[in-house]
This record gives sequence, structure tokens and C-alpha cells, in this order.
Amino acid sequence: MRRPWVTLAAALAAVVVVATTAAVVTMAARDDATGNRAHPMMRAGTWDGPNPARTWTGRGGGPMMPGVARTDFSYLAHMVAHHQEAVAAARQLARSERPRMRAFGRGIVATQTAQIDQMKGWLADWYPGRSTDVVYRPMMRDLTGLSGDRLDRTFLQDMVVHHMAAVMMSQQLLARGSARPQVAELARTIRDDQHAEIFQMRRWLRAWFDASWHPGGPGMGPGMMW
Repeated sequence: MRRPWVTLAAALAAVVVVATTAAVVTMAARDDATGNRAHPMMRAGTWDGPNPARTWTGRGGGPMMPGVARTDFSYLAHMVAHHQEAVAAARQLARSERPRMRAFGRGIVATQTAQIDQMKGWLADWYPGRSTDVVYRPMMRDLTGLSGDRLDRTFLQDMVVHHMAAVMMSQQLLARGSARPQVAELARTIRDDQHAEIFQMRRWLRAWFDASWHPGGPGMGPGMMW
């Protein structure tokens, strides 16, 4: 029989995901109407998370937050960086002892590499000569020294939140409206596919490690405290 606090924690996590997504959409609409700048946590070269031990300043990246999907260009440039990190992490699953994890990793590499190529092509065609460099802070922990259960569990814990960022970025762009139908279609695909993968990863966390992802939990990667 499940303990009441476990059920409550899972319910709270679901509420936080829904509330955060709603907040992203609300903030996006307000920024469009008022011309306000992006959320302060996304200002270039600075990140002030709620946990002082994780506060970061200086160039080197920032967590995916409201504001990066303000335009098609910004969405594409940031999503390229976001996908590149996911591909690098997923390649580490080639060392997993679980066939399902190895297959999952191969799927992420194949899907997101193709999307990276597509997005880079659009950026080059639609915005020639414009720099696509973005400030991006890694959200995944270093997996190179991990193996066995530690590799699989760490990947799943970190990739759940990594996917959540992509889902929220995509929903934010769709709520604001994309100038190009190709970008809107890609955003819907990323949102829906990664939303489904989030639930799959959470099921594996419960089945294999008797663990559930929850906001602000221990062992989260450096860019995960939003």
C-alpha cells in the first residue's frame, strides 16, 4: 500500500508542473502586451536561483526560462543549444545495462539530431549573417563517470526537467504565436513528444528505483532550480 505522503508528493509535483506552465504562458502574454524584458533569471550572463548554493553569475549559460521563446529566432537558437545538451547526455546511455535505456538514448539522439539540423538550416536561410550564439547554462550533470543504476537514475532525473524546459519553451512560443508555420509545427512536435517521454521516464524512475521526480529534490543538475 502506498504511503499517503508519497501520493501527496506525486500530486504536488503534477500541480507544480501545470502551474509553472500556466505561469510561463501568462508571463509571455504580459511581456508581449507591456514590452517588459525577459524574466530576470534569463538575463544574459547571470542566474540567481532560489538556492544560494546554486547561484551562478558570469557568462556561461542560464536555465531555460520564460523569454527565450519571445520570437521564432530566439526559440530556434535556444532550442538548438538545448537539444545539443540532450544529445550529448543521451549518447552516454550506450553504456547502460538496460536495453530500454540504450534504445531510449538512441531515439533521443536520432530525433533531436535531425531537429538540430532542421533548425540550423532555418536559421541560416531565414536569418543570414545573424549570430546564433546564446547564453546557455547546462541543465544535465556530467554522466561520463557514471555507470549501472547511477547512470540510468541520474539521466532520468535530469532529463525529466530538461524535457520540461523544452515543453514550456514550446508552449510559450505557441501561446504567443509563431510567424512561420514550420516553426509552430516543430514546437508542437517537441512539446507533445517530450511530454510523453516525461511520463515514460517518471514511470521508469518508479519501477526501477522506487523514486519519483519532484521539484527542488536532491541530486538535481546545476540548471534545474527555477
